[in-house]
Amino acid sequence: MSTYKEIKGFKVQTLASDTAASGLSSATWASGGTMNTARTWLAGAGIQTASLAFGGEEPAVSGKTESYNGSSWTEVADLNLARYALAGSGTYTAALAYGGYAAPSPRAQTEVWNGSAWTEVSDLNTARYGLGGSSTSSTAAIAFGGDAPPGVQTVAETWNGSSWTEVGDLNTARKEIGGSGTSTAALGFGGTSEPPQRANTESWDGSSWTEVSDLNTARQAMGSGTQPSTLAFGGGATGVANTEAWNGSSWTELADLATARKSIGATGVDNTSALAFGGNAPPNTITGVTEEWTAPSTFSKINLGQVYYNSGSNAFKVTEQPVPGGTWASGNAMNTARNYVAGDGIQTAAIASGGNTGPKLQCEVYNGTAWTEVNDLNDALYGRAPFGTSTSQVIAGGNGPPYSAEAESWNGTSWTEIAEISTARRDAAGFGASNTSGLIVGGLASPGYSATNELWNGSSWTESADLNTARQELAGAGKSQSAGIVAFGITNPPLTYYTKAEVWDGSSWTEVGDANTGRHGLGSGGTSTSALMFGGSAPGATSAANESWDGTSWTEQDDLATARSTLGGAGATSSSALAFGGYAPPGVQNATEEFTASVTNKTITVS
Repeated sequence: MSTYKEIKGFKVQTLASDTAASGLSSATWASGGTMNTARTWLAGAGIQTASLAFGGEEPAVSGKTESYNGSSWTEVADLNLARYALAGSGTYTAALAYGGYAAPSPRAQTEVWNGSAWTEVSDLNTARYGLGGSSTSSTAAIAFGGDAPPGVQTVAETWNGSSWTEVGDLNTARKEIGGSGTSTAALGFGGTSEPPQRANTESWDGSSWTEVSDLNTARQAMGSGTQPSTLAFGGGATGVANTEAWNGSSWTELADLATARKSIGATGVDNTSALAFGGNAPPNTITGVTEEWTAPSTFSKINLGQVYYNSGSNAFKVTEQPVPGGTWASGNAMNTARNYVAGDGIQTAAIASGGNTGPKLQCEVYNGTAWTEVNDLNDALYGRAPFGTSTSQVIAGGNGPPYSAEAESWNGTSWTEIAEISTARRDAAGFGASNTSGLIVGGLASPGYSATNELWNGSSWTESADLNTARQELAGAGKSQSAGIVAFGITNPPLTYYTKAEVWDGSSWTEVGDANTGRHGLGSGGTSTSALMFGGSAPGATSAANESWDGTSWTEQDDLATARSTLGGAGATSSSALAFGGYAPPGVQNATEEFTASVTNKTITVS
């Protein structure tokens, strides 16, 4: 008997716009009131609905000040010293203007705005222009970078309401640098170092600067917000429209400005609300355009597989993860360059164990932003097979020489030697859930290539069903001892680069669809039904090729930026992975790359 649901079907949401991953991802720029005086190289203070704009070039050097009420600009009292490329902090009723350029030299003058007039106060210690500044207060601010003879600066100073004090320098000298935050928790991003455009981002904790994840687009930058919630927009050598949001650990590209430009005025409370005004638009047009950045207060969150009707476009839609469709982006480099690195975990929590560099004992963990060195391994080997997570890993086998049967377990703090595997070998594959449940298979042993499969239960190894094809430098993926996939690899003689793939169901290996490009020494991550395998050595060259497995077939994806072999890999599925280390001529690498495939909305068509 049919149920009511089977007869009537299911309810489909009706939405006025497409779903979004977050409110921020669906934020947009909208036109605001045009400034009374078009200018570039100006500074600002305040928030989107209550801002102050001051100084700049018209093209004459300007001291003009305008206030914004959320819809229009009003001219108010001028600065005492007309100048451009200055910095600003505070609110529209209590602001701070400092530094800048007025012929014939960089300036150190500081002025305070009380809501009706500017008053000169104590100068900066270092006169400069194109400096970064940040703070929501006129009595506590930080100034950093800039340009002054003999060149681009690293110097930073804090303001306490009456005077400036020199504090810890930036790591990278820059001018035209964006800034956000407060005097004790600031962010400096982008800029130029005569002439390179910079993507560097540095975080200030009240005592020192630390390099964190770079902008996606290197450029002169302007921005606003707080240290964990910043918006960077515009900039570039000639003017760009790029907008990026900082979430405390990384930058994400969002909707562009309507008008590409550089040397913009900027204010805002966080990465969901900002104001961009003035600037220089390509090819060289000084503008008074104002744009307001707003994230919707309510939105329908994107969920994989959801179906809805978009009333605006009059279409049924479904959210899906396209294959192919992912891309690689640069992550922070490892501390130690190496190849034959044993990798495990996921994109935001990975581990890189050992490798064929130096003492071969180094171990590092990745938190989604940076690599941190942790306790060393016990055995100086390379070509080891890994399985587990960033806090619970096993690595086994390896090459000393000779081939080794040694195995070690990681508990998140230290390495402990455990029972040896039965077959000494190198370059095997591994997958599993933790340091108490996993397997290693294949590799190069004596006298030849191995198909041996050994399972670990937390205390001992047990031999189980062999692979169908013995080989070394094959790649493995799986988050369970009872479900995984291995593919690729090499044997010689005869010299054979394999595309073969085999799936493990807990008791036996089954050959499945071949991959597209035969190679060995790949990085990998994912599960038995959703895996990604990348890099390696193909006939005649190091490879950047990247292939995803969906449980049925292989699909070529976006290539690595750096072709390399014997690299480490980690990942949860075929839509999220990490590649690190490896070998690419002329030597070993420390580069890290992050692969992400986004969920998107697709119109449903019926043919």
